[in-house]
Amino acid sequence: MATKTKKPFGPLVREKRTAKGISLRKFAEMVGVSATYLSQVEQGNCDPPTAERVRRMAEILGENADELTALAGRVPADLTRLLQKHPARLAAFLRETSDLTPKQLQILTEEARRLKEASRK
Repeated sequence: MATKTKKPFGPLVREKRTAKGISLRKFAEMVGVSATYLSQVEQGNCDPPTAERVRRMAEILGENADELTALAGRVPADLTRLLQKHPARLAAFLRETSDLTPKQLQILTEEARRLKEASRK
């Protein structure tokens, strides 16, 4: 999981890419960016790519897309849409849950899933 490490986005991507045996040029092609740009990202010399490209990187590297996206300082488009749909309620919800433990967040997520399923019936 990407966020458990203290490594910045670029060096972490480089570590994961090389561990998979994927060349810089090939990875850049797979992600849809130039090798020069990817090299600069991996070295921490420029900003990470868009959330969509970070998601693609996560898929290729077998990493959690949300964690890698957060490490890149990006927000996935689906979350942006959700925040725009209910800005005040979701902002308040996120603030209230910010100090919960991972276990508490898991329980809350499972309860939200049950509520969603019950509303479909």
